[in-house]
Amino acid sequence: MSQHASEIPVTIAGTGSYVPEKILTNADLEKIVDTTDEWITSRTGIKERHIAAEGENTSDLATKAAERALEQAQMKGEDLDLIIVATISPDTITPATACYVQHNLGATKAVAFDISAACSGFLYAMKLAKRMISDGAFSNALIIGAEKLSAFVNWEDRNTCVLFGDGAGAAVLRKSEDGEGRILATEMGTDGAQTGILNIPGGGSACPITVDNASEKLASLNMQGREVFKLAVNAMKRASETAIERAGLTPDDIKLVIPHQANLRIIDAIADRLTVPNEKVFVNLHKYGNTSAAAVAIALDEAHREGKFERGDNIVLVVFGAGLTWAATAIQW
Repeated sequence: MSQHASEIPVTIAGTGSYVPEKILTNADLEKIVDTTDEWITSRTGIKERHIAAEGENTSDLATKAAERALEQAQMKGEDLDLIIVATISPDTITPATACYVQHNLGATKAVAFDISAACSGFLYAMKLAKRMISDGAFSNALIIGAEKLSAFVNWEDRNTCVLFGDGAGAAVLRKSEDGEGRILATEMGTDGAQTGILNIPGGGSACPITVDNASEKLASLNMQGREVFKLAVNAMKRASETAIERAGLTPDDIKLVIPHQANLRIIDAIADRLTVPNEKVFVNLHKYGNTSAAAVAIALDEAHREGKFERGDNIVLVVFGAGLTWAATAIQW
């Protein structure tokens, strides 16, 4: 899976992100459910999360993030060849959220579809889009991680409702010109034996929501935190090391690591195991909570706009999610 000489290099031409206006703080949660700011902060590192307004859908969040990425890439919707939306909280089961986004952006010539890989979705989309550009099928792509997880949270479950938030992040990929950066290498993986430890059990064909089971809140996020923690740290470490090695780099060559923003303890454990100093690890979890597929995309955009890395720097994105799924991508900016 190394870079072939004939492969067209692919660069990230622009990033964008959007979070809803409404902020739900830990103090707000104390009024809803039996928890405390101290409990949430000490176990997760999360202080607040953003919640979509009534009638504000996943496609709306995705569109706003996409518009910012397109603006930075100096492109318009009609220039796009491909749109991939990574989400586990689509507007509708069908059609795909990407179809709504395509319409919103006026991207009439773009092929548009969704992928579902939970928190790993944005990097899965990046790998897919890179391949579709580098084999010559498309000249550019818009990839988006977007979630309205507030629609799938059981607000009576204090173990999960404190963790999740809404938001979207986007990136525009295109063929790389001379002197521009490139996506160097990606490592991905899945362990389908672990489907039960992080899921939304209801709402699909295996367990439709009916009048009889509606009160059971089956269409909400369900997680076994301890098991997830252990598997997440190991998988993210292995994926990061493989992507760095495949890119022909060493950990010392990495300017910034942007991990999935799920839990500060997981992020600290990853930094520790990769022997990367904490100042080289980007964290915005305290502001947004876990926004699943959007998390690493929002973090990439914020780090980019804050000047945490510049042209020529090497960065690593690493994620882990339900499935279980994981991925790491090494990028020369």
